[in-house]
Amino acid sequence: MKKVLTLAALVMALSACSGQQANTQAEPVNISSLGKSEITDIRAADPAPLYPKRGKSIERTFVHQPPMIPHKADYPITLKRNGCISCHSPAKAKRMKATAVDPSHMLADGKLNNEYYNCTQCHTPQAENKQHLVENEFSTN
Repeated sequence: MKKVLTLAALVMALSACSGQQANTQAEPVNISSLGKSEITDIRAADPAPLYPKRGKSIERTFVHQPPMIPHKADYPITLKRNGCISCHSPAKAKRMKATAVDPSHMLADGKLNNEYYNCTQCHTPQAENKQHLVENEFSTN
């Protein structure tokens, strides 16, 4: 009985797929414009972002917001090395004139807790961008 039902299901599956053929005639692609056009429009470079001056922190906009980063955050964060810690470790922060990592992010032995290893997951760079990346009409009213 199992063989008959299996065979019937197989026949039905094959019959459902029959008669559906893909279009074998592909539409022609116009490639005459590729590589033959010249770039004639020259535009000015995008304005560079302005970061706060050294020693000036960015105000938080809501309660429990992680502090914003007042500089570029392109330091490498890999499994072996966290580039942020080179300046923001509690031992070096005062000498580097940087904000130290919050004690809640550290273990008892003074090492960074792995739960907080990827700094840019919560802390993001903040700059005054002259160019709007996304239109925004948000209002607090």
